[in-house]
Amino acid sequence: MKKICLIICILLGMTTQAQEKETLVLIKTSLGDITVKLYNDTPLHRDNFIKLINEGWYNNSPFHRVINNFMIQGGHNQDGSVDPGYTIPAEFRSNHIHKKGALAAARQGDHVNPKKASSGCQFYIVQGQVLTEAHIQMYQQRLGLKFTEEQIKAYTTVGGTPHLDGEYTVFGEVVEGLDIIDKIAKVKTGYMDVPVEAVTMTIEIINN
Repeated sequence: MKKICLIICILLGMTTQAQEKETLVLIKTSLGDITVKLYNDTPLHRDNFIKLINEGWYNNSPFHRVINNFMIQGGHNQDGSVDPGYTIPAEFRSNHIHKKGALAAARQGDHVNPKKASSGCQFYIVQGQVLTEAHIQMYQQRLGLKFTEEQIKAYTTVGGTPHLDGEYTVFGEVVEGLDIIDKIAKVKTGYMDVPVEAVTMTIEIINN
């Protein structure tokens, strides 16, 4: 009986570990590599991102919008397509914020997209700026949000863009390569924040 209970416990432990395992993806850019983990509690965005990666959507894709101290954005197909023909329902989670390194889905504005549905392919990675606690208090009051102590620490040490919280779905975060975000964000840009010299990427799954 004890052996049976032990086996069941081991199996339950293995199942829990499998459920908690997060997918890692490697964004190989022309300025360096960025490793990102995808959150399991935003499954619609996670699964769609994995699907597009496996289809090669992001092969030799450019970062087409870069704003220093804000974010770097990509999502165009290598053939120039900017829309796969669908959107993804918002998956807002209060535990996922726009700290530096957050991976989030771009979307159309509220006037045409009141449900804040995400683009099927466009994404951005947050660079942002380090904020003071006074700034955080202001954003909490303005947006009606309540940040945890850990989240406040992230915004006041690493930085981010808290004004986007609750507006755009965050579905992953950078675990290695924050310095590459800074390198990309600092490139010279022209009209519509497009890099003068193309910064390209190819994305692959590290584990799944």
